[in-house]
Amino acid sequence: MSDSIARAEPVADGTQRDVEPADFEKPVGDHGAESQLHRRLGTRHLAMIGLGGSIGMGLWLGSGTSLSRAGPASLFIGYVLTGTMIWAVSHSIGEMAVMYPLPSAFVQWTNIFVDPAAGFALGWAYTFAYWISIANELQGIVTVLGFWTDAVPVAAWITIFWFVIILVNVGPVKWFAEIEVVASSIKFGFIFVVIISGIVLSAGGGPKGGYPPVEGGRMGFEFWNSMPFINGAKGFFSIMPTCIFALAGSENASLVAGETTNPRRSVPKAVASIWVRLALFYIIGGLIVTINVSPEDPNLFGGSGTNASPFVIMYRNCGVAPLAHIMNAVIFISVLSTGTISGYGASRIMLGLSQIGMAPKVLQKTDSWGRPWYGLVPTLIIGGGLSYINISSSGAEVFTWFSNLSSLFTLFGWAMICLSHIRMRHAMKVQGRDHANLPWKSWVFPWAAYWGLAWCIILLIVLFYLAISPLSGETSAVNFFSSYVSALAILTLYIGAKIYYRGGRWVNTAEIDLDASRRFYQEDQLEEKGNTNVIVKAIRTAVF
Repeated sequence: MSDSIARAEPVADGTQRDVEPADFEKPVGDHGAESQLHRRLGTRHLAMIGLGGSIGMGLWLGSGTSLSRAGPASLFIGYVLTGTMIWAVSHSIGEMAVMYPLPSAFVQWTNIFVDPAAGFALGWAYTFAYWISIANELQGIVTVLGFWTDAVPVAAWITIFWFVIILVNVGPVKWFAEIEVVASSIKFGFIFVVIISGIVLSAGGGPKGGYPPVEGGRMGFEFWNSMPFINGAKGFFSIMPTCIFALAGSENASLVAGETTNPRRSVPKAVASIWVRLALFYIIGGLIVTINVSPEDPNLFGGSGTNASPFVIMYRNCGVAPLAHIMNAVIFISVLSTGTISGYGASRIMLGLSQIGMAPKVLQKTDSWGRPWYGLVPTLIIGGGLSYINISSSGAEVFTWFSNLSSLFTLFGWAMICLSHIRMRHAMKVQGRDHANLPWKSWVFPWAAYWGLAWCIILLIVLFYLAISPLSGETSAVNFFSSYVSALAILTLYIGAKIYYRGGRWVNTAEIDLDASRRFYQEDQLEEKGNTNVIVKAIRTAVF
């Protein structure tokens, strides 16, 4: 990073112009406000990527393993609890992404407001998580395609769709965004079919009536009555990593914000639409599964049968074969889409780390199309290479390993987002800044931020207990490390960075330069405050 930095000022076209570097000394705490990434994406891209970015293997396939391990009530409550967490996290993202739309977003926010060592640990932890996610989604594709045929070798499927993920990521960023908009639209559109048809099937409206057959031909909440909780509290907490993995990726919207033309208009709409995804996909969608699929079905992902999605099983068991095949195709698109987003996310995280001096400087370079090649290439190679683990192990076993690893990284990330938000507001308070002047203000601060942070800490502790006392009851080093190695990796990264960067426990909020990395807006870029139609507009943006 150079010895001086241009300070950004707003201009009429919505971008920023730079004042000559010689006019200013380098501000204390510069955190990489400017980058070579292009700001060409709009509200539609941000809203749809935020809406569909987390809807992949965790929901469509992981729900099956959770249902069989913990029962329908545990699965539903797990999604509700995790949903409140990501809702809180999204509001923290909203305030900070509007004011600080930085390339690696929450990594740089942590560096600014919490502690450089925590930012270092978070950045590299999330990079690893994105690599793991690519591998997990590729092995998920193998499982999904196995519903139709097992004649093609696993390695062949992985290689083919690894190449597809590479193609999507190496194209122009605008192409990537448009592809994700299409994929998210398919996911979003079909969930209405799932909900309506699921209600009909649960009432015995399918060709085979209810499945399994029950008195009167109705199913309803049969499984809630007979086996609501399996394995008790331990069973419930054991599925939390899968629930967290299912919702992981919502924070990708904060990364996309750095490449949008006007984050002040785009980000609040993405935040406002978060309840749509939570309500339709995870809470109502999860409920539909629990009232239509038995936790004891051998064909659930991780069972002894075909290892299909519970949504596919629902249609097949009730005799609606065409919808089973269509559902499987939608799941295939969803899983592939999530894999491509992971490639995008990792390369931006690495670029941001480079900007704040925590990764090689070469990672900052992009080409004329705005592609950060030096972060993108290793991400695609490593992520795809890890997926070949699936050749020698079962898909469900690999999914469990990878989801446990990713979930702990995600919990740490969500905690740092909430903590950064709390610390940002505290810095404004001690420096005499008026919160009313924020470009966009969350109406649920501080309660939502504290709620999200508290549950992240609680679950990290609970998951440590489950690592030493697993659901199977067999305590071993293998079980512990396969479940909790991510937390050890984060701790190692943090301690190493703390020794290297030194400094106090926290950054001093009184000394944070709140303007060094922020985005400034002109009046015509600011939407009218108190707009009661923002949620309606968000839904309209998501659908159309």
